[in-house]
Amino acid sequence: MTSLCQTARLLPTLALLGLATLCAQEVVVEKDLRVAMRDGIHLATDVYLPAKDGQVLPGRHPVVLTRLPYNKDGAKRFGEYFAKNGYAFVAQDCRGRYKSEGVWHWMSDDGPDGVDCAAWIGKQSWSNGRIGMVGTSYVGGTQHAMALAGAPELATIIPVDAVSNCGVQSVRNAGAFEMRFWNWILLNAAKGSRGAQDPATQAVLQEMADNRFHYLANLPLRPGTTPLRLAPEYEDWLVGAMRHGANDAYWAPNNILDNTATYKDIPVYLVGGWYDSWAGNTTANHAALSKTLKSDVYLIMGPWIHGAQSKNSHGQVDFGPEAAITDELAWRREWFDHFLKGEANSLGKTGHFASKVRIFVMGTGDGGKTDKGLLHHGGFWRDESQWPPANAVPTPYHFGQDGALTTDTSTGSTSYSFDPKNPVPTIGGCISSGDGILLQGAWNQVGGPHVWNWPNPVPLSARNDVVVFQTEPLAEDTEVTGEIEVKLWVSSTAVDTDFTAKLIDVYPPSADWPGGFDLNLTDGIVRARYRDSLKQEKLMERGRIYPVTVRLYPTSNVFKKGHRIRVDISSSNYPRFDVNPNTGEPLNEHRRVETAVNTIHHDAAHPSHIILPIVRQ
Repeated sequence: MTSLCQTARLLPTLALLGLATLCAQEVVVEKDLRVAMRDGIHLATDVYLPAKDGQVLPGRHPVVLTRLPYNKDGAKRFGEYFAKNGYAFVAQDCRGRYKSEGVWHWMSDDGPDGVDCAAWIGKQSWSNGRIGMVGTSYVGGTQHAMALAGAPELATIIPVDAVSNCGVQSVRNAGAFEMRFWNWILLNAAKGSRGAQDPATQAVLQEMADNRFHYLANLPLRPGTTPLRLAPEYEDWLVGAMRHGANDAYWAPNNILDNTATYKDIPVYLVGGWYDSWAGNTTANHAALSKTLKSDVYLIMGPWIHGAQSKNSHGQVDFGPEAAITDELAWRREWFDHFLKGEANSLGKTGHFASKVRIFVMGTGDGGKTDKGLLHHGGFWRDESQWPPANAVPTPYHFGQDGALTTDTSTGSTSYSFDPKNPVPTIGGCISSGDGILLQGAWNQVGGPHVWNWPNPVPLSARNDVVVFQTEPLAEDTEVTGEIEVKLWVSSTAVDTDFTAKLIDVYPPSADWPGGFDLNLTDGIVRARYRDSLKQEKLMERGRIYPVTVRLYPTSNVFKKGHRIRVDISSSNYPRFDVNPNTGEPLNEHRRVETAVNTIHHDAAHPSHIILPIVRQ
């Protein structure tokens, strides 16, 4: 009797129907292929192919591609897994990174380079011309870039926590700069850059990265004044990004929200987390693409930090074992088996693919302390027909006198001094690339040795520059799920300043948490000069009252009975965001700082409030 593998050899076309999956026991890897781009630059590329007895299985296979700036050698586990399951897997170093030629630029080359890479793949004897893509963060961004560029061979993508809409949120955030990218540049200039190819230069760049706290204390960054000049494309991008607040042509690469018409009509699986640095863009992209694409657009949002879908805890909080997708390879394969191999599986039927929108609702745990000393905040998965959920009712909660947060309007105003030399410290949040300078995820908003710029056990609410508004203890469980905005009426003694907002679930004191637990859920910022438009700056008049909107990242949380809903308003959250010097000087070019007296107006004529999407059961 002819074996299945013998049949596949005799009839190569059967391998296209999935026999490669049954036969592949080994992997053949072709390393460091030089793939030419349209301008003659060659990009280093590895290919993993399904094999048996040391020989590549015959036939043409669907392809899984990853294009990354983090060293293609790190894709080995993915490559071997997909090759053993009947796929060709291709990993390519982005332009100017590791073994690839050329000069690295932030995202701008990844569209055309991706198109050229896909065209090369389509011509190979092992390829059936259908490509799916995987990758997280920047690597998710290379997927969006290829979809925006319309690569003909691209059939589906799974962008996880992916780079997009950089002038709106996550790089420039309502005009402010997310300092994680300052950190990203200093770290990545020291590894994989052109400059780092020389060992002596690499040592200097690494010394700069190792001492970045000292550089952090000496901002703004000016060109040519630090060792970053030895990696000029990285210095050019960082200086430019920190100076350019407007959401205009400068931030065109991966601007999905303004370019949905050019986005290729393919199935897209958007994966994000409530504590991820790209969470707001992930849900915004779902809203935009689901309206314009005819193909399936799926969304899953878990209680995760950046790239941690296989984890169920972070920071000081545990969400329960069901929060994790434990096999980070199998769920991706499930998607590709359906859309690249045509298999009928769980898509649209069960599990995480039961519906096109799946969310983790946080907050239904018992609030106790786990064996690892974490807060058991808990939660559960729920399928939705749309995002935001249809039964989420936008409900204004108004800021009032003496820190009240109620559904009734109030009177008065609250002023505070904001000193740029003493910014409010960041304790967790929607952060990535924070290595060494930022804490990710869910934390009690209390200082300690884990917070480098707030090392004493003092709550942030005790600071005089943090204005706290909170409800009375809740009479019943209250679910908040959706997009969240804070509408403020503000004035300042400065011509430019920032306003920040943070949503907090306040646990009451308990046996496990005798001081309670102030759990951060989501936050946001607005730079006042961009209060009217993200495309054009306009300084304020001192003392004049202006309406501003602070867009927080989306979330889903049950505030349990007895808890309080709290909103902290201030003018800094550092080093999550760069600190506004309050002087009105050009961004990242200031030489002075000024203490501002900022005022939140919350009277009937200026009803400052947060809009909470309350889910009605």
